[in-house]
Amino acid sequence: MHAQENIGTDGVFAGLRARLFSTAYRMLGSRSDADDVVQDAWLRWQSADHASLRSAEAWLVTVTTRLALDRLRERKAERESYPGWWLPEPLVEMDENTPETAAELASDVSLALLWTLERLSAEERAAFLLRQAFDQDYGDIAALLGRSEASCRQLVHRAQEKLLEERPRFQPSPEAHRALLGAFMQAAGRADREAMKALLAPDVAFISDGGGKMPSFRRILRGAGRIAGVFWSLEHQYPGCVRYQMARVNGEPGLLRFVNGRIESAQSFHIDNGLITAVFVVRNPDKLAGVPQQFLS
Repeated sequence: MHAQENIGTDGVFAGLRARLFSTAYRMLGSRSDADDVVQDAWLRWQSADHASLRSAEAWLVTVTTRLALDRLRERKAERESYPGWWLPEPLVEMDENTPETAAELASDVSLALLWTLERLSAEERAAFLLRQAFDQDYGDIAALLGRSEASCRQLVHRAQEKLLEERPRFQPSPEAHRALLGAFMQAAGRADREAMKALLAPDVAFISDGGGKMPSFRRILRGAGRIAGVFWSLEHQYPGCVRYQMARVNGEPGLLRFVNGRIESAQSFHIDNGLITAVFVVRNPDKLAGVPQQFLS
């Protein structure tokens, strides 16, 4: 009898559900799509011949990746016609002082990483995640993607090159990340333009996603003065009505912004060498629907 049968097939799947969701979410950037993929994987798991499997985990990760890849291809036209920039649906949690778990998740699903993955083809993304995140051998990746092993090696190599260009040279600790973000939140809350500029890299990038339902910039804004001005202008447009709250956004310290008591955006910050180098602002209300109720009360 296989070890996984001792705890029951339902228990095996339940133990891997979080990992399968993370796999699907990294591929798709959508909580609802990831949930649908995990549910589809569950249905296939129910009808699988469990006794013949060498590894339940490997089988489930492969099935989940294949299902996510199919859905990503289906979504290609939708993504291409999306109004403005497309950012993932943020995963928001309370910003508890648990840097170990935060760091573990941040390396997997940070908005900065998912933004870069979005620049890859569906096959590049799948090959990279299977190789780097799950250490799958190239034979298995080739079988899943219907390509040669040499082609899959090239896919992974191209993905790595693109990701290296975006990777910070000096990754901050969770505590340093939280402290820098706290200082920025305070500066933004009092509309202190110069204090904000001091925390932003000179070539900082600002990417916003309104989904055609909320105003957002259709191009990437750059420059510390310009981005500080964006935060400053909102404070002056709604004096006394803007509030920031720390939260964990995709495993990293991030900010939620409220205007007139209603959530307006979830924000994630890419930090390198002690300065904010990129700001990702999700304003699309459909993507904010999953923010836990405890933040909204």
